[in-house]
Amino acid sequence: MFGQLTDWYRHRFADPNLSALFLLLIAAFLVFYFFGNILVPLFVALVLAYLLDWPVNYLVRCKINRTVATFIVMLLFLSLAVFAFLGVLPTVFRQGAALIRDLPAMFNQIQDYVLTLPSQYPEAIDPVTITHIVENLRSYLLDSGGFLLSQSFASLLNIAALIVYAILVPLMMIFMLKDKAFLINSFVQFLPRNRKLADQVWIEMNGQIMNYIRGKVIEILIVGVVTYFTFFFMELRYSALLAMLVALSVLIPYIGAAAVTVPVAVVALFQWGISPDFAYLMVAYIIIQALDGNLIVPILFSEAVNLHPVIIIMSVLIFGGMWGFWGVFFAIPLATLVKAVLNAWPNREQLDNIEESN
Repeated sequence: MFGQLTDWYRHRFADPNLSALFLLLIAAFLVFYFFGNILVPLFVALVLAYLLDWPVNYLVRCKINRTVATFIVMLLFLSLAVFAFLGVLPTVFRQGAALIRDLPAMFNQIQDYVLTLPSQYPEAIDPVTITHIVENLRSYLLDSGGFLLSQSFASLLNIAALIVYAILVPLMMIFMLKDKAFLINSFVQFLPRNRKLADQVWIEMNGQIMNYIRGKVIEILIVGVVTYFTFFFMELRYSALLAMLVALSVLIPYIGAAAVTVPVAVVALFQWGISPDFAYLMVAYIIIQALDGNLIVPILFSEAVNLHPVIIIMSVLIFGGMWGFWGVFFAIPLATLVKAVLNAWPNREQLDNIEESN
């Protein structure tokens, strides 16, 4: 058995570039898997640095020193972040608290309506079954409420960590943007020399990751702003909270849009009932989703590798299960990375030629 494994390894990894690529992938996976939670601030800073690298490079092309360009871009970014933190998030939190307070009334309305169904349809609906469903739903809501409360206290306890992250992340972003070339050269020194295939994969993925991060942030902003003003002018309750949920749903292809439709429809249904206002809102919401999927996404991600919807959904489930939010966020780039590695991996005929040449 050991001899067969040795022969298989020699045949498959006859090319040292292939061995280097395989070892780098294994090392990266182990680091992300075992130290992902510890390195979250680094990942956040790296993603934001990718996002801001384009405006910094643009200012550099305009004959501005890279250090000065970095501080200009960071000043604008921090100003927008402070505006969002002080102007947008408090409104979202207030509406979230209001929604939690209104949930018991919503549940009572659902309960009153559901309990009338056996009298309306006595031959089709069993009263015992309906009562059992209502009790299970009440227990689920109580358990969910306790979970949310405990999470709220846990969040308060993590305020100190958030403050530390708020200081560390911008500092790391400044150094990543200002000393980009130095950091890349320092990192490359630790890589193996036989990394031709790894360089090929990195060159293919680097541009796609930058385009994906930049495009995804722009998509979130466009969808969030358009959805908020649509809900606001139609006087839908919790418009800011629901718009934020709709905007963040674009992070999860297909699944996110379907999942966020439920709270939007439920809130509109309790506010207006089955009425023309409810129909108008749902039509407007469907139009926003259609424009996002058929206009915004093709424009922003025109350079992305075409992946089958089944592959995308599987990637979201697999990488999201391993790395949570960041796994979901990078599901498409990671799937594209797998595809790039498979494309760069030599086929059987190429492996035979490499083995014969050695």
